[in-house]
Amino acid sequence: MKDLLLKNCRLCSGEAIPKTLCDIRIQNGKITEIKTGLQPKGETILDVAGKYVLAGLIDMHCNICEPGFENIEDIETSAASAAKGGFTSITCEPNTKPVIDNKTVVEYIISKAKAQDSVNIFPYGSMSMGCEGRDLAEIGEMYQAGIVGISDGDEIIDSAAFLRNVMRYTKMFDLPVMTHCEDRTLSGKGVMNEGYTAACLGLAGMPREAEELHVARNILLAETTGARLHIATISTRGAIRMVRDAKKRGIAVTCETCPHYFALTEEDVEDYNTYVKVDPPLRTHDDVQAILEGIADGTIDVIASGHSPTPQNEKNKEFGNAAYGISAWETAFAISYTYLVDTGVISLERLSEMMSKKPAEILKLTQKGVIAVGNDADLIVIETTQPYKVEPKEFASKAKFSPFAGFQLKGRVCHTIVGGAIQI
Repeated sequence: MKDLLLKNCRLCSGEAIPKTLCDIRIQNGKITEIKTGLQPKGETILDVAGKYVLAGLIDMHCNICEPGFENIEDIETSAASAAKGGFTSITCEPNTKPVIDNKTVVEYIISKAKAQDSVNIFPYGSMSMGCEGRDLAEIGEMYQAGIVGISDGDEIIDSAAFLRNVMRYTKMFDLPVMTHCEDRTLSGKGVMNEGYTAACLGLAGMPREAEELHVARNILLAETTGARLHIATISTRGAIRMVRDAKKRGIAVTCETCPHYFALTEEDVEDYNTYVKVDPPLRTHDDVQAILEGIADGTIDVIASGHSPTPQNEKNKEFGNAAYGISAWETAFAISYTYLVDTGVISLERLSEMMSKKPAEILKLTQKGVIAVGNDADLIVIETTQPYKVEPKEFASKAKFSPFAGFQLKGRVCHTIVGGAIQI
């Protein structure tokens, strides 16, 4: 751990942004003082010259790919890419190889993450053995080993009875149950949103009902079991409406979306652009408006990156045969700032809450998500006035492609600090 003194910070930490600049002293990886005019005590000094300082971002939905798929992404490139995007903590989906369905794999992920000495990595444990949706995984042992949630990644739990048992069992550990909502008997061989654009392009469509049926089912199961349900990558107006209604009834449900679901629509597929082939698919302008409303009124709790890398040669195919996936760590915050804060949909404080404070609360990372004395010194410094151009070839991720290539964005991450150590 390093000692650091940040000078001339414009602090953004969940409350009204102060008009006066302040300094932040970091010792042994913890924030020890936040005041104006702090004098150095032998620390490294970083003068941020009035730029905004936010709590480090926490990503609730991303794919690291190690172990098993290191050719696509590995822990080292994941950490480097996440740090460039301002993420100081990321989660590890369980559908690796081997699957994270026992304590041995959990311990491997945690030890490998500590060895790379960069961003924090927190694994999810699988609901089912092998992410196959049949036999209950060793949830209790994985909880003791350090998982922060239960998920089958982007795999589908078809059996309502099995998911109900998972929720009942998981409740004793108070872990969030993370669910990808898709009825594949409806989505079938669809490759984009079902509707006018798909019909014009001659592509098989994935109807919104495929998402909404599972959202409704999972909310009902959460209501009857009392489990903490988290719905990943929500994308339709109907799904958002159901979450809003469930929250009003006091059901313990949270949800997330990703920047591409409010920055792009199905029309971005019109030239058969495989870089926008994602699951769930990009939806309509009306769905984007519903997402913006859900972000503004608090129905949507979290903005995750949705980083799901794939080899570029798997993207350079006919749209129907191309792989799903998106490289998102290094653009997620800037897209969110540009499309949400710069347009007045929400404040910078609210964006920080959605990408830092709320994920920390859901995952029970009690020393993260808020800039406060005693908390971990996980911080980012951002530039909000000068736009920059997205250049995927400069990504630290192995997935050097993006549907936002060439976009001019605001909200560039200048510095990422993890445990008091400057990563970028």
